[in-house]
Amino acid sequence: MTAPGARELTAFHDSRHAIAGWAKSAAAVLRGGALSPPVWQAVEDNHRCNCLLWDEEDLARRRNVPDAAIAANKRAIDTNNQKRNDAIERIDEYLLGQFSNAKENAKLSSETPGAMTDRLSILSLKIHHMRLQTLRGDVERAHVDNCLLKLNRLNEQRTDLAACLDRLLAEAARGESYFKIYRQFKMYNDPALNPAIYGEKR
Repeated sequence: MTAPGARELTAFHDSRHAIAGWAKSAAAVLRGGALSPPVWQAVEDNHRCNCLLWDEEDLARRRNVPDAAIAANKRAIDTNNQKRNDAIERIDEYLLGQFSNAKENAKLSSETPGAMTDRLSILSLKIHHMRLQTLRGDVERAHVDNCLLKLNRLNEQRTDLAACLDRLLAEAARGESYFKIYRQFKMYNDPALNPAIYGEKR
């Protein structure tokens, strides 16, 4: 079984930030099943969606553009967020198929490896962008120092989360812990479940 460990995940996330325009590139979108094992394709899709979400969230805070531009940002956020959650579920589906030996007294983990992988992806984005803030030459020293403090804290948080993920994977491999796939059921994306949408037809 090849499960993506925390060290491999964080290295993968960070490596993508070093590639300019990676998330929007055709190569990233069209790569398909090039990553092996298949779980890594879901990891890549999840990280790409988080990168795209980060950019759209920044753009959605603009005040000097027409409302239509913000609406377009919000719709892109909605679409990418759904794909992001779909990728989390795919990660868990793959791993759950690998861990089938849970013992009778195994502990249930409320957080899944997919959700933890997603959090590591988001932390890598925070670390990347906070580091860029520490390199700015157009701000006061106090801004840089403040960002350095935040950067250290973010790195600590990622180290802690990475250790938790590795522990869960190790315990699941030994049958000591298990997890379930928790479906997101995003009701606002389903025209049959969102009253603001199906109400328009009445």
